[in-house]
Amino acid sequence: MAFRPRRWRPPAAPRLVGGFAPNDRLAGAELWPTGGAGPEDVVLDAEGRLYAGLDDGRIIRFTPSVAGSSPSDPQTIASTGGRPLGLELTVDGNLIICDAHKGLLRLPPGGSLETLADSFEGERFVFTNNASVGRDGTIYFTDSSRRYAVDKYKLDLLEHSGTGRLFKRSVDGRLELLLDGLHFANGVALGPDEDFLLVVETASYSIQRLWLRGERQGRSEPFADNLPGFPDNLSFENGIFWVAIPSPRDGLLDAMLPRPWMRHVVARLPEPLQPKPKRHGFVLGYDTAGRVVHNLQDPSGRVAIVTGVREHGNRLYLGSLSESAVAVVDL
Repeated sequence: MAFRPRRWRPPAAPRLVGGFAPNDRLAGAELWPTGGAGPEDVVLDAEGRLYAGLDDGRIIRFTPSVAGSSPSDPQTIASTGGRPLGLELTVDGNLIICDAHKGLLRLPPGGSLETLADSFEGERFVFTNNASVGRDGTIYFTDSSRRYAVDKYKLDLLEHSGTGRLFKRSVDGRLELLLDGLHFANGVALGPDEDFLLVVETASYSIQRLWLRGERQGRSEPFADNLPGFPDNLSFENGIFWVAIPSPRDGLLDAMLPRPWMRHVVARLPEPLQPKPKRHGFVLGYDTAGRVVHNLQDPSGRVAIVTGVREHGNRLYLGSLSESAVAVVDL
């Protein structure tokens, strides 16, 4: 596949001051070993059991031994045979899995994996990433790129060609394309009344709001622009949109984005020589008006490459694309 970089001049990265000021609020997090790498997203059920998907395809579940204590060793409950990323739970206990290779999957309690969607209009999904589930069972989910799979995600960021999409799967199985041309479509989260949702564009350091009902139905608008890092998964709880930031901004990448020729050179380098995420734990919380109200960081890198975040019982549970543990921190 030919590499086709698009010219883009990003805004100057915001300084890490004020609402973005460095701190060590994540540094003392409890770490729950997963027995494998890359618990990219996490979700918890009403009983406090935590689910995560690993890079070897396994879906694991932690069961707390006593409320508030460390859990027992995780149990493997399924394997997708792919790369599970975003996880969600429906009101009736189904686990919804965005598998980067396999598409949108469902795991009923005690049942077997089912494929809900793996293509649209005859074209297979390349990079199914994250989802949010409405109270009626409607699923909103992203396909990050039509060109690059998860193992080549850096090339999509370098190319900046905007082939990400946001889909809606109705309870009857119908698929509808809601947004196209997104720059690395990623996290999705429904608002409190489900009249709007937020969707992340990782490659443009931004979060968009799409109205689902009301006078503005079908319109999208910026919710948070020019973030200080690469936003990833989203979740919503207790009036807060939680945003996982796997890495602060990369000055070299920002300098290359207006210069396609530079990105051609970097794209040809061996993967170990390409820009890497910085080991700097980072989570932001936004209120529904788009104001930063929580800022948790770990510049030491003990908690790093944070790609998923959930609030449950006054604690935050953090997933990671690369680490071998779930991080748990008190709010």
